Amino acid sequence: MEFRQLLYAIQIASERNFSRAAEKLHIAQPSLSQQLSKLEKELGVLLFKRSTNSVELTHAGSVFVEKAQQIVDMADQLRREMEDIAEMRKGRLVVGSLPMTGSHVLPYVLPVFREAYPNIEVVLIEESTKVLEQLTASGGTDVSLLSLPLIEPSLAYVPMLEEGICLAVPPDHPLAAPEHRNSAISVKMLRDEPFVLLKKGQGFRAIAHDLCSAAGFDPRVVFESGNIETVQSLVAAGMGIAFLPKMVTRNDWQVRAPVYLKLEGDPTRTLVIAFRKGRYLSNAAEAFIATFRETTEKIATRY
Repeated sequence: MEFRQLLYAIQIASERNFSRAAEKLHIAQPSLSQQLSKLEKELGVLLFKRSTNSVELTHAGSVFVEKAQQIVDMADQLRREMEDIAEMRKGRLVVGSLPMTGSHVLPYVLPVFREAYPNIEVVLIEESTKVLEQLTASGGTDVSLLSLPLIEPSLAYVPMLEEGICLAVPPDHPLAAPEHRNSAISVKMLRDEPFVLLKKGQGFRAIAHDLCSAAGFDPRVVFESGNIETVQSLVAAGMGIAFLPKMVTRNDWQVRAPVYLKLEGDPTRTLVIAFRKGRYLSNAAEAFIATFRETTEKIATRY
């Protein structure tokens, strides 16, 4: 049994298709099929049931792929540990981030990290909350920037930043009147308002729903977007109201801008750096966590 055969079996199980697996592995499909047949012959069991349209794991295949993934993970952790022994003279860190967090926090954090550790390659992956949790749990990222609560039970996390949440309303909205600018708005007052929310799968959408639910109603959603800046623009255009993390609020709008209001109870969201439970955290990952905490503590004082 060869190490590459473990990788081949894992990729076939992931893709459920020989052609796609061969493409991802950068080998010819006949070679992949040949290596799998060789492996099955050596093991004396069938790992995959092949048909014209699909490739499915057998029971033996499921056991094999699970153990193979553990071996590959252990080998990967060993490689990372050896890089650490080299005192971070080289390394690679895969960081997952929500688009909202990536655009407003990482521009402060990454330059500081790069200056301190110029030989560590940082790969950034931006995805929705749901996808990021799955990637982090499967080892697709070393660490990911997420907000609580986390759904995936296999993840551990380190709290990084408690960020305030505010209300954004159109400039001509009654709540934008001067008498409301310095007072806290009760969420219960928003029961009949049209809401602009992030699309499903984004963590902050769940936070918005939770705020409304705690006030005794479900938000009436009129527009959805995958981009927080689009949400702000739609609010500014009078299409509805929205909850926003304070860190994304902007004072440099060149055109019509939302009005940002304080909410009763000062609700917050907790940003965390998450990683798979039991996974070895490299020195690079530990250094990134420390850099993130130090940098965000400085910028948090602005909001």
